Amino acid sequence: MIHKISADHLSIEKIDEIIHRGYRLELSEDARRRITHCREYLDEKIARDKEPIYGVTTGFGSLCKVSIGADQLSELQTNLIMSHACGVGERVPNDIVKMMILLKIQSLSYGYSGIKLDTVERLVDFFNHDIYPVVYMQGSLGASGDLVPLAHLCLPLVGMGEVEYRGERLAGAELLKKMNWAPIKLASKEGLALLNGTQNMTGFAVWALINAKRLSDWADKIAAMSLEAFDGRIEPFTHTVHLVRPHKGQLETADRIRGLLEGSELIRQPKVNVQDPYSFRCIPQVHGAVKDTIDYVYSVIDREINSVTDNPIVCEEDDAVISAGNFHGEPIAMPLDFLAIALCELDNISERRIYRLVSGTRGLPSFLVANPGVNSGFMITQYTAAAVVSQNKTLGMPASVDSIPSSQDQEDHVSMGANAATKLYKVVYNTEKVLAIELFNAAQALEFRRPLKSSPAVEAIFADYRKVVPFIEEDQVMYKHIAHSIEFLR
Repeated sequence: MIHKISADHLSIEKIDEIIHRGYRLELSEDARRRITHCREYLDEKIARDKEPIYGVTTGFGSLCKVSIGADQLSELQTNLIMSHACGVGERVPNDIVKMMILLKIQSLSYGYSGIKLDTVERLVDFFNHDIYPVVYMQGSLGASGDLVPLAHLCLPLVGMGEVEYRGERLAGAELLKKMNWAPIKLASKEGLALLNGTQNMTGFAVWALINAKRLSDWADKIAAMSLEAFDGRIEPFTHTVHLVRPHKGQLETADRIRGLLEGSELIRQPKVNVQDPYSFRCIPQVHGAVKDTIDYVYSVIDREINSVTDNPIVCEEDDAVISAGNFHGEPIAMPLDFLAIALCELDNISERRIYRLVSGTRGLPSFLVANPGVNSGFMITQYTAAAVVSQNKTLGMPASVDSIPSSQDQEDHVSMGANAATKLYKVVYNTEKVLAIELFNAAQALEFRRPLKSSPAVEAIFADYRKVVPFIEEDQVMYKHIAHSIEFLR
């Protein structure tokens, strides 16, 4: 399958499809024309204008007053990539690296970056051959975009850095030899076009949103099972209750839970308890707020992936090459922090439901085993969930409230958006773990309500889950069941 890079709107869902269904990329004729025309205009402007152009005929950052001779313009751009490749820490996962390549190609294709066509075509080659540059998670301030990770992403274009290709880690020069490709000779402005931009932050954001939607969907399903197992009430999900406080996510969640429990024998049983704890009663309000946050962050990232985020911007219509700040990560740094906070709340309320299920109330045995005492049952699953939730609370501290000036104070306010992105990455995985532990507990607890049945929707989830995780009658090693539960959610 082919996806043509063009000025048409690129959605998050389409990115997910392109990455995970094996699409190849092609530049549309319009994209090729835009790229070529912009480069021709930039070359002509450099030739006729005597005024220095930042990053094109000058140094970078606080070296912007240092003029560069015409014979050194290519060397300047190559040196930029080499000197900026200062990443440390864990590797960025391959699927996010591939998103970064796609997003960089998309941003360059609009014809405002002054990039050469052969440079963009080589990025397309990397994508189509599943070549993954080795990129590190730490080093970006989210200021001039993602300078450090994008330097690592682009080093192999000039025969440097490292890549993973067919499961093997290779030097950039070795890859080019294997593929029979010559190194790209960068022209003026190209190093800046490649390194300035938000594609690292945005790649993590796209990945996180895809998974946040999946986990939000699972949270509703698992919460419905937990409500049934806890002998909870359906009244807090009544439509009228939510019409008088009509937040979109709240209404949607209440409707969803009612739909999931349609036809349940358990929910129709007379209830002894007049009220449920907040972790059950307030599912629409909490899960709904998470949905609303996901929708907001989605709207921001949707704009970002369809934007030009490098610097300077080549504006032929103004006959100018304008040094501005489209690379600054602030517009996405704060939303990424917001999404992390929302997911922290999703696992926070999930852990509270786990605690209730193992607490030995409402007719459920202590720690969800028939013979507690000799057996500890599910006692420690709650400990594990609590430990993960506690870590998420520390990760929920916004990165975007910090700024450390750099480049001799030329870059005196930075977004720390890349730290927001990598923290969010960890929060997503932690949230998945806690929801998987809740499902482990909810399915166990539901068995103690037999012979009564839940709804067809909940029972179908339960039946599928029981194919991979059994009912626990006596104490056994639990970590494998938690691991299988996590895989089940995927």
